[in-house]
Amino acid sequence: MSGTFLGMPKFPVAAKKALSDSQLRRNLAHATGTIRAKRANVVGEVAEWEQLRLAGAAIKNRVLRHLPDYLEQLEKSLTAAGATVHWANDAAEANRIVVDIAKLHEADEVVKVKSMATQEIDLNGALEAAGIRAWETDLAELIVQLGDDLPSHILVPAIHRNRAEVREIFLREMGKAGKPAPADLTDEPKRLAEAARSHLREKFLRARVAVSGANFAVAETGTLTVVESEGNGRMCLTLPEVLVSVVGIEKVLPTYQDLDVMLQLLPRSSTGERMNPYTSMWTGVTPGDGPQEVHVVLLDNGRTNVLADPTGRQALRCIRCSACLNVCPVYERTGGHAYGSVYPGPIGAILTPQLRGSDPQTDSLPYASSLCGACFEVCPVRIDIPEVLVHLRGKVVDAHKKESSIPSVQDMAMKAASWTLSSARRTGAAEKAAALGSRVVGKRARTAPGGRKVLGSLPGPAAGWSQSRDIPLPAAESFRDWWKRTDGGRIADDDTTGGAPW
Repeated sequence: MSGTFLGMPKFPVAAKKALSDSQLRRNLAHATGTIRAKRANVVGEVAEWEQLRLAGAAIKNRVLRHLPDYLEQLEKSLTAAGATVHWANDAAEANRIVVDIAKLHEADEVVKVKSMATQEIDLNGALEAAGIRAWETDLAELIVQLGDDLPSHILVPAIHRNRAEVREIFLREMGKAGKPAPADLTDEPKRLAEAARSHLREKFLRARVAVSGANFAVAETGTLTVVESEGNGRMCLTLPEVLVSVVGIEKVLPTYQDLDVMLQLLPRSSTGERMNPYTSMWTGVTPGDGPQEVHVVLLDNGRTNVLADPTGRQALRCIRCSACLNVCPVYERTGGHAYGSVYPGPIGAILTPQLRGSDPQTDSLPYASSLCGACFEVCPVRIDIPEVLVHLRGKVVDAHKKESSIPSVQDMAMKAASWTLSSARRTGAAEKAAALGSRVVGKRARTAPGGRKVLGSLPGPAAGWSQSRDIPLPAAESFRDWWKRTDGGRIADDDTTGGAPW
């Protein structure tokens, strides 16, 4: 599989393929169910959890309202601490900056901390094109890289793989990229982690340049923060001589006090832990300790465009916890690859179209949802993902209207429904027609679980809609007819007050 999501099919096509993979569904159901349970337990311990969510949302909203000011403050703080700040308008510019720094130090390899921003810009591809090998050091990212795969989850990129598959990848591929896996490797998690640790150790000790992202950047001090569970990040952040951090401009926080709120929200929402095993913070250059050359690349790559949308800008509050993925019924059944984006799941369905712009693939993402609202309920910074999904769907529909004078099937269906329901007489006629249709097709109806009578596939353009849904058999008698022949109807006829009988 290629190292980029570009060129992926629209979500319905990719999702249909994913749904046919029973092993994938088992892997996802097991993993997301485990994470959901852990999160629920640790969140339930915090009596003021909702107040924390409100505080987190307020902090991020304040940042977005005054983003230029906080970014300028961050630049000054970083520069005063000995770091070099670079501004990157897009992926190409960010990649060029990182490649140039690596070349300046004659590095033919870099070690990387897990970073969504560097995946977003396909930094690994840019480094490889320049003859520089990027080694992923996060265990799940290592699995994805060795397997020539693509990440499918924000927190657990290899969530679509089970232990047996990971063992096979390690045995087959590790020797091609460095120290091979032990011949007697089993699929016991401890043994798999041990093999990865041994494989990566030589890379940590050899690399002169490291690349990271940042979970948060504190404007008042210039402090960058990375949270992780394995310690690989700390190895990258402390051993190499040069550290380059690619940071989305929305990751800035005003103060250390704001960081305190986020470090309570993030671990509980992501890994289901009270705190992350490793929380690393660094502020510029400290002589004789850690990297002696620190670069920070502040990345826009479409974020300014997202900021301009009063409804859509909520997506920039995201702290990449992945809680929305773990509760989403659509993600659990299709996995992350179906979204065709570094950012899968509900947050990807609203962030990717805004960052990448409109095309057939991104236009399909706002529809990759049942709008159940579970994502909003677990979001630690209260992003109203269903609201943004509906907002983006409206944009897709409006864009279609501008591009084509021919109405879509959906447009015609909505206009027909509006015409019918705007008149009591037409609505009554439609009810009678539905009742007649129910008696005609009732013999072909089947019984669904629970004893409900449902139709099969609908004809014509409606066939696609009914392929994955049970269509209830229309009632043989309309509500109005029922009302007329029951006591309710007689009471209404006898009522002299002119109002409803209740």
